Amino acid sequence: MTKRAAGTDHRVRVVVVRFLLIASLVAAGLKLVQVQGFEAEALASRAERQRVQKIPIPATRGSILDRNGVELAFSVEARALAFQPNLQRKQIAEFNRKHPDKQVSFDEETAAIARRMRELLGPQLSEEDLLAKLRSDDAFVYLTTTAEPAAARRLKEEFPQLNVEYRAVREYPGGTLAANVVGFANWRMEDKDHQKHNLHGLVGLEMLRDNDLSGTPGSQMVETEEGADVIIPGTERDLQPAVDGKDIELTIDADLQFFVQQKAAEYAQRSGAKSASVVVMDAKTGEVYALANDKTFDPSTRGGRDPNLMSDPAVTTPFEPGSVNKVVTAMAALEYGVTTPDAVHAVPGSIKVADRVVGDAWDHGTLNMTTTGVFAKSSNVGTLMIANQVRPERFADMLGKLGIGKRTGIGLPGESPGKVLPQSQWSGSTYGNLPIGQGLSMTVLQMAGMYQTLANDGVRVPPRIVKAKIAPDGTRLDEPRPEPVRVVSPETARKTRDMLRAVTQKAPNQNSGTAPAAALTGYQISGKTGTAQQFDQAAGRYSNSKYWITFAGILPADNPRFVIGMVYDTPAYSTPDGHSAAPFFHDVASFIAQRYNLPLSKEPTPVVPLVVP
Repeated sequence: MTKRAAGTDHRVRVVVVRFLLIASLVAAGLKLVQVQGFEAEALASRAERQRVQKIPIPATRGSILDRNGVELAFSVEARALAFQPNLQRKQIAEFNRKHPDKQVSFDEETAAIARRMRELLGPQLSEEDLLAKLRSDDAFVYLTTTAEPAAARRLKEEFPQLNVEYRAVREYPGGTLAANVVGFANWRMEDKDHQKHNLHGLVGLEMLRDNDLSGTPGSQMVETEEGADVIIPGTERDLQPAVDGKDIELTIDADLQFFVQQKAAEYAQRSGAKSASVVVMDAKTGEVYALANDKTFDPSTRGGRDPNLMSDPAVTTPFEPGSVNKVVTAMAALEYGVTTPDAVHAVPGSIKVADRVVGDAWDHGTLNMTTTGVFAKSSNVGTLMIANQVRPERFADMLGKLGIGKRTGIGLPGESPGKVLPQSQWSGSTYGNLPIGQGLSMTVLQMAGMYQTLANDGVRVPPRIVKAKIAPDGTRLDEPRPEPVRVVSPETARKTRDMLRAVTQKAPNQNSGTAPAAALTGYQISGKTGTAQQFDQAAGRYSNSKYWITFAGILPADNPRFVIGMVYDTPAYSTPDGHSAAPFFHDVASFIAQRYNLPLSKEPTPVVPLVVP
């Protein structure tokens, strides 16, 4: 019985084992059927997703050029190098645990990376800063964003733990040159995984024209080796090519812009002014050849990007123009037949307007002044006498035609419209202020625009600073020209220009104008000086010590090519260069005449009587 029982137990075990084997084979078969049949497509899709990547193809940002093709801003290809300190610590710790005989030092490794980066990328990288980033407690840090591609490739080969990303570096070869116009662009994060970056404009035309300059990035689907970012050859598909950005061509002349910027800084310092701004425009087209301030920023260096200097006062900061605004009265008086250039006016030392008494900048009794003399000597009293004959409604209409109180539409950020009250809100004393340039405000660009109207035979052409867009294939698309506005007749414009030539004349017997220093040998110059009291908000009245000093002029007056306008904010009025911007105008006009080989005027400026016996 014992032997039979043992044999029976053995047979039972054999049967059980066979049953289990059969069951296992059946289960495996069923699983295989499920995987290969029902789940095959899903699993294949999941595997493909794990190795398929969408690779971005960056678009090259367009350049910004001056009117002669000089690059003011352009992009060069670069690489960003990044590191994952926490992950690297864990990987080294795990390696050391598994290989006690092959210990790796985290500090030695990071020191080697920092040392090699300085060798390949330049000593301007601080080893101390690099080590601080490499040994930080962060999950992800950027070590540099401007590595040269070949150097980045060598570093990646030597240190696979580095992350390499495509970048483009925006170059500004002129540094501060036209920075107030061009602005600057930089990289901007768009998600948290550090995979998507775009170079975007942040200030100036880089910002306003970002869509044109940026282009459209492309992409391509590729397959990569498992656990690596190595693309498997032949797996590239679904190519969406990048469309590079357009170049933007400006009306700015880089050489003139450089000179004007230097002169603005020089004269601001010489005059003791808080600031100085200047604009140079084409007399016929309104194209801006230079738009400068005494202070600006340097987009080419992080240290030069002072946010306080990134605005453009020439278009953002209005001021009361003072006597430069008398050109409005001059044009209106001639246009409506109120007076003629040679008509004589008995001008007393002061005049009462509503509840105010207005006098001239110099004490005098009654003077017999020609209309030309009233404006050439900048008589407030004479101007108001003529303005009273023009009448407020026609004066207001002239301001409107000249675009005062409205943005010019030049296409720069933060442009101010200035301010002028509608006629319906004028009080009795308002008309004692406006004709002499107080009680309204404008930018230096708007001020120059009034004189562009004179230079262009009475037609105002709103200024522009972008000349054209140029596609990657070279196709050129000129910017739409602004709609011109007829302000006064050609005859009125010519007569007003001729009257304002006397501003720069030097003659005996009270016949000198207010700005002989603006005269340029060989050329007829029309222009106007201005001195405006600044309003003291604390005192609630106009200051007797703080002024805006202005000048606007036309070169040459007999065959206008350029208009130049400039303003000082609160100069030291007692200094030689603080009470007039005429010397500043002279220097800019002289440079322009030489640079553009302007023909000399056919005749010298005639000396005309301003005060008659």
